[in-house]
Amino acid sequence: MPLFHIVIIALIQGITEFLPISSSGHLILFPNLTGFEDKGYALDVAVHVGSLAAVVIYFWSDMKMVVIGAPRLLMGRADTEGARLALLLLVTSIPVIALGFLLKVTGLYEAMRSIAVIGWAMLVFGILLYWADQFGETRKDQSHFGLVDAMVVGVWQAIALIPGTSRSGITITGARFLGYSRHDAAKLSMLMSVPTIIASGVLVAGEAFYNADAQMLREGAIAAAVSFIAALLALGIMMRLLRTVSFTPYVIYRVILGLVLLFIAYT
Repeated sequence: MPLFHIVIIALIQGITEFLPISSSGHLILFPNLTGFEDKGYALDVAVHVGSLAAVVIYFWSDMKMVVIGAPRLLMGRADTEGARLALLLLVTSIPVIALGFLLKVTGLYEAMRSIAVIGWAMLVFGILLYWADQFGETRKDQSHFGLVDAMVVGVWQAIALIPGTSRSGITITGARFLGYSRHDAAKLSMLMSVPTIIASGVLVAGEAFYNADAQMLREGAIAAAVSFIAALLALGIMMRLLRTVSFTPYVIYRVILGLVLLFIAYT
């Protein structure tokens, strides 16, 4: 695979993974609209490893608590802040893991990877994000995140399996409807991505590395590095902007792209 192609794919993943504009939608569109070959599972795992590393480093204080608290949770004790957060993040991932596995084994996920589906998802869920952001109350912060909210946002996250929805976008939408501030909704969404990305990686990693050779591993390393840098920069910029800027710019982008894709799909 050409180096230019690898870098473009990694940049798309890194920049769009944590912005509410759908990384999966953009990655599906890239080969469809450019004629480039599909990136395959190995490169998919690699770019997600890069974005995973970015969110872990950016939110290291929270992730450190999770790492320390995880052993206590494994012993059935959620009596520390870290163990409690680990439990809540695990709960948020259950619906998307269960539904994702079902869609993969039935082949339904592949059936949804179309320009029309992505276009509708971009448009509909973009408008829903705008509604939640503009009219949702702000009465909660991260300290209010409990088991019930984790289950509710976890169900919202499962909707992101529809290509073009955006995992971050739909979880931020759900959190804003629950009353979380923009910044805390985004932060919770980013933390929720960690177990979800790990689970999706495990789901395809076996097939990816079974077919991988030395060249694919080198390409994967490059892709992971580029994705990491792009994701870290995009994440940092978005989290800073959210202190003063709403999600409206992302919504405008989604609506325009959605309309363009629907025009392409139906003409």
